Amino acid sequence: MLRPGQMPARRKAAFPPSVDEGTRLLILGSLPGDASIKQGEYYAHRGNAFWALMGDVLGEDLRGLPYAMRLKRLKARHVGLWDVIESADREGSLDSAIRGAELRDLGAFAARLPVLEAIAFNGRTAAVHGRRQLGERSDLSLIDLPSSSGAFASMSRDAKRTAWMALAAFIGDA
Repeated sequence: MLRPGQMPARRKAAFPPSVDEGTRLLILGSLPGDASIKQGEYYAHRGNAFWALMGDVLGEDLRGLPYAMRLKRLKARHVGLWDVIESADREGSLDSAIRGAELRDLGAFAARLPVLEAIAFNGRTAAVHGRRQLGERSDLSLIDLPSSSGAFASMSRDAKRTAWMALAAFIGDA
């Protein structure tokens, strides 16, 4: 039941994967937020630290690049992006508002990436849904990361950066 003035949740869909046959590290989010959906770009909200954090991991300034070049730089370093949720009802952008999530088949997807070594989950929601789908995997490193979202403000950017630097072990040379 909706409260007075409350709008019904809208069905929101995720983007296609940004991967190729050389993807060694796959970073999975939950579901793109409204700013990302509006712009058609992963991690488009200016308060999201994803591009700054990945720039630190890669040792490159990704934030200053156009979006297409950011994706190209990730692929050149063998990093792919996708989301654990195909679509869901959600009012706004918060993961806590996700309802009726349709999950991806991550196991089948991972099997199609021949050199995949690790899957990193950007935030708790991605980790919960992703780990539930993948189960225990001896063939992959599964890494839980603090969310890059600005909504996850209980951890400092420096603390997030420290945690995200664990991804450096899976980054290839350009």
